[in-house]
Amino acid sequence: MTDSFDPAWENDSPSTASAEDREVLANHDPLGLDLASQIARGTASPLPPPRGVNRKPRAKRRPWTDRNARSGSGPDARDPQPLGAALGRVIEERGWQREVNLRHLLDRWDSLVGPANGAHSHPEAYKDTVLTVRCDATVWATQLRMLAPSLVAQLNRQLGQGTVTRINVLGPTAPSWKHGSRSVRDGRGPRDTYG
Repeated sequence: MTDSFDPAWENDSPSTASAEDREVLANHDPLGLDLASQIARGTASPLPPPRGVNRKPRAKRRPWTDRNARSGSGPDARDPQPLGAALGRVIEERGWQREVNLRHLLDRWDSLVGPANGAHSHPEAYKDTVLTVRCDATVWATQLRMLAPSLVAQLNRQLGQGTVTRINVLGPTAPSWKHGSRSVRDGRGPRDTYG
């Protein structure tokens, strides 16, 4: 027995082989490359073509028309801006300068009214040039009412004249004892229990 495979039709004599077999035998590739290339061409590849193959040409860039608009080594308006400068411009454009300055000053409330008054009071609202301050107890509310004129002058000096025209000082809020099942008609009430 031989090691090579011999198909039966190769052993036939040329007279017994048909014309079709002889043609196939003449065009046969012993390595099988023709069959492999036919299979490869027959399958549609789902992958994109490799780089550089069937690519669209790049669009040409527009010519630079304004030569003076280029950014050089010096700073210009197109460079990135610091956040503080950008916010400053927005605040100025929107007209928020007075409100921002007032909020900045009220954040330092302890330094405006003193540490003892600042510990027992806090600014609650600002509307129509009236600053409303809430206190923990009526004693501290009385103290701030005495300081109110000098406080208005100090705020206007730092923020601009007319920023604050009045300070409304409020004491602590207490529940109402006027209504309910435990109320007494013509009674004296709780007095200064909550302050």
